[in-house]
Amino acid sequence: MHKAGFVNIVGNPNVGKSTLMNVLVGEKVSIATFKAQTTRHRIMGIFNTDDVQIVFSDTPGVLKPNYKLQESMLNFSESALIDADVLLYVTDMVEQIDKNGEFVAKVNKIEVPVLLLINKIDLSNQEDLTDRVEVLQALIPKAEIIPISALAKFNVDYVMKRIQALLPDSPPYFDKDQLTDKPARFFVTEIIREKILLYYDKEIPYSVEVVVDSFDEDKKRIVIHATIYVERDSQKGIIIGKQGLTLRKVGSEARRDLEKFFGKSIFLETFVKVDKNWRNSDKELRNFGYEQVDK
Repeated sequence: MHKAGFVNIVGNPNVGKSTLMNVLVGEKVSIATFKAQTTRHRIMGIFNTDDVQIVFSDTPGVLKPNYKLQESMLNFSESALIDADVLLYVTDMVEQIDKNGEFVAKVNKIEVPVLLLINKIDLSNQEDLTDRVEVLQALIPKAEIIPISALAKFNVDYVMKRIQALLPDSPPYFDKDQLTDKPARFFVTEIIREKILLYYDKEIPYSVEVVVDSFDEDKKRIVIHATIYVERDSQKGIIIGKQGLTLRKVGSEARRDLEKFFGKSIFLETFVKVDKNWRNSDKELRNFGYEQVDK
């Protein structure tokens, strides 16, 4: 009998959700950096064997919204509670999930199985872990708690076994050779945005959106033109850097990753434009693909 289902990954920012997603799928489909709020969309990664298909979905970190972009991100996270066959709630040894009490209350109300994963346990000790398990079990009594380290791949195989045991009998939802539901252009924007998250400080990465203007592919090469949007003229200058050096570094690093991702030679040209206050504009958020999700 074939098993298939949707496994949605939720949790607060900066607990390693994207790293876990990539380890579970076996490919890099979600950007992972040391900064919070890396993920802005729901990103699907599909794991296939002959008799199992697991459709993982990485969601933005749960946080109290301060502007419309974050409202859209929270909507993506809350929608993950509706259509899951199994929910993975990721936390770690230090963050406090009770600061998002409303979201935790919604998790307690859903009927699907909840696996509560305590990530980064390699940075702690057994006594602290025992105390942490007791606290989390009281917060989400229905959850099965599993300590893991996504980065060290500790206990990840066990998580996969538990997921497969909990999946319903079902034919596959996607073709067996499909890795994700996102188009190629999406991964271009994510890889460029990842480099911006790595190389710029403070507010800059969170004021940036990337749009692929053209994507022309032949058998050997892909030619890509992309625009990096910022909110202020001063941010444009910072992104470009002195004599354009910083932007060229971002482009070079992104091109290298894109060549690995697509397995082809990449020509990448980037431009920087100002789109004032785009994070609080419903129109601009829709243009950038942040569709509002009904709660």
